[in-house]
Amino acid sequence: MAQAPVTSVVAIGIAGAIDKARAGETLSASDGYGLMRASGAELVSVMRAACDLSESVRPHRRVTYSRKVFLPLTNMCRDRCGYCTFVKGPNQKGVHTMTPEEVVDVARRGAALGCKEALISLGDHPELRHPEMQQMLHALGYASTPEYVAAISELVFRETGLLPHTNCGTLDTAEMTAIAEWNASMGIMLESASMRLHEPGGAHYGTITKEPAMRIATLDTAGELGVAMTTGILIGIGETLDERVDSLLAIRDAHQRHGNIQEVIIQNFRAKAATRMKKAPEPSTVDMLRTLAVGRLLLGAGMNIQAPPNLNSDGAGAYLLAGINDWGGVSPLTKDFINPEAAWPEIARLRELTAEAGYELRERTVLYPEYIANGWHLAAPLAERLAEMTEPDGYVRPDLEWVT
Repeated sequence: MAQAPVTSVVAIGIAGAIDKARAGETLSASDGYGLMRASGAELVSVMRAACDLSESVRPHRRVTYSRKVFLPLTNMCRDRCGYCTFVKGPNQKGVHTMTPEEVVDVARRGAALGCKEALISLGDHPELRHPEMQQMLHALGYASTPEYVAAISELVFRETGLLPHTNCGTLDTAEMTAIAEWNASMGIMLESASMRLHEPGGAHYGTITKEPAMRIATLDTAGELGVAMTTGILIGIGETLDERVDSLLAIRDAHQRHGNIQEVIIQNFRAKAATRMKKAPEPSTVDMLRTLAVGRLLLGAGMNIQAPPNLNSDGAGAYLLAGINDWGGVSPLTKDFINPEAAWPEIARLRELTAEAGYELRERTVLYPEYIANGWHLAAPLAERLAEMTEPDGYVRPDLEWVT
């Protein structure tokens, strides 16, 4: 008996995986590998299924964003990734650690512009690499960067009413406990589950904290403590399509263990001058659409999936047709310090982009609406502040939303 052509077998596998996803079944790794290779009409079918799956639990067709102020607390770090321009050494031009006074000044200006989120972002434990950072921390009265972050989080909340969301890398239980007390949510990007990227020439070669096991351990620590987390993957840094699937499944597994991953970011690599990967090709819009759609089918209808609009200003509108339901944080005041070349869209433009695809843009806080509506446990001051900002369904009160 003649065997079916390979393309037919692949098509059958893709169709079967789509049917499983539509039925609410959990997809396997092999399902994901097949879906990630869809092209042409099959890719359109994958995207349609992803879009339908997302809308099945979001009948109001709402797409969210968070109005934020970006606080780059320090751009020193113990890691050196092949694509990063944010991190500076202690003797490099542009190195800076914000003082409490600087932080509060920026946060107050953000609050005056209607921001609800204070994104506190920084390098991972820079004092473990740089004695200069240790000296600076001691001068400020702190023993470690996480201790400083915890104090800054409380200061920002008390002085401005903004809700902190901190990304500061890997954390142990004691460090996370202290920071989480004054954060409505926290985050750590997995980026990739591939250890191959740690080999010489790879994007994560020479890094300390980008090992997947360390990042998953931080997600597990957060889960054990009941901290709502953001995580995600970075595509285009040398990973294979199968490795993208493996990374998404590692995130899914962590969420199944603890139920605390409120958001998964699928972010496209941007090449930057003065980095080891300055000549690396960037993912295309089609590549992003494929990955977003497969991410939706693997992670399920209920997961919040975000893709930053400023990293693809020409093609981001199409992301909504691949099953995403969130644009992430957008600031009216501060730039994207991780990708400074990519300006945030104005909220009015983002609203137009969202409406063009047939959706309504709504503002959220750092904690997603369903987590608020379902009473996610937070320290009393944070819970009270969230209640002041939001309606019973968890979205920001319309009278507090800004249109620009």
